[in-house]
Amino acid sequence: MLAAVLAAVIAGAIGTMLVEDRDDGFYVPVAKLEPAGQVMDVPSVVVRCGVNERRHLNPDNPVTAPGVRAAAHHMHEYVGNTSTDAMSTDATLSASTTTCERGDLSSYSWPVLRLTDGAGHDVHAEGGGADGNLGEVLPPDSVEVRYEGSPVGQVVPMPRFLRMMTGDAKAVTNGFGADTRARWGCSNIVGRFTTKYPLCDDGDRTLRVYEFPSCWDGANIDSASHRSHMVFPLGNGVCPVRTFAIPRLIVAVGYKIPHGRPFAIDTFPSELNHPATDHAGFINVMPEAEMREIATRLNAQQ
Repeated sequence: MLAAVLAAVIAGAIGTMLVEDRDDGFYVPVAKLEPAGQVMDVPSVVVRCGVNERRHLNPDNPVTAPGVRAAAHHMHEYVGNTSTDAMSTDATLSASTTTCERGDLSSYSWPVLRLTDGAGHDVHAEGGGADGNLGEVLPPDSVEVRYEGSPVGQVVPMPRFLRMMTGDAKAVTNGFGADTRARWGCSNIVGRFTTKYPLCDDGDRTLRVYEFPSCWDGANIDSASHRSHMVFPLGNGVCPVRTFAIPRLIVAVGYKIPHGRPFAIDTFPSELNHPATDHAGFINVMPEAEMREIATRLNAQQ
């Protein structure tokens, strides 16, 4: 309860001033964006899934809390599978429709971003104001779903119904550990990111880029931690021993944020809308033939 009250107080403070006037450590100018590290030239395949024109939103997390309504305590945005919620099963996902091309029924999700100086549609609802997430939900201006090959060899197709998370939704509570992978950037500055909210140039898109782990244990589509069946490659791009390289999933979400307007992502109440808690979820429901074709195309371009 105290965390929710604190979150509401902070959100209220955000709504009283322009972002340029704030000094809470959450926002940084574009000059402080940092290089993402070594950039490897790898083949890629883009799957067009729209920008959630249907406004598919809910406070569920079907990857880490299946069967539990409103378990996220913040609102998630979805592209791809149009039925995804807490009650989703392999069967219901397979029987659904999708916003993606190629018959890709996969579910791609991330927390919503809000303009925090006005009232939202869900001010009294779970995931929204009831959990300290206040303000108008800003729809994405762009969403790119991209599958990349391995920089050091071949990839095997993802198994159907593979579930993955990237980023740490409780990064503050967990002391900003190794699972923290938030990457915020600006569309006119390539390859430079921050774990904070960037103050992009007027007219530029604010980017959130999610890179998922791409080394699979070869046996499991999920695990008790929802992480241990998948790991990231080593620094040289090679997967650890006893894991197999699969297509690397990258989801990039862009927003046109009105200049000077304060903004923040939804979080658990304990995380106080911190930008480093940004995260994304994925359930692979792409037809097996399509996934094999993507893997074949990525391998052929090596």
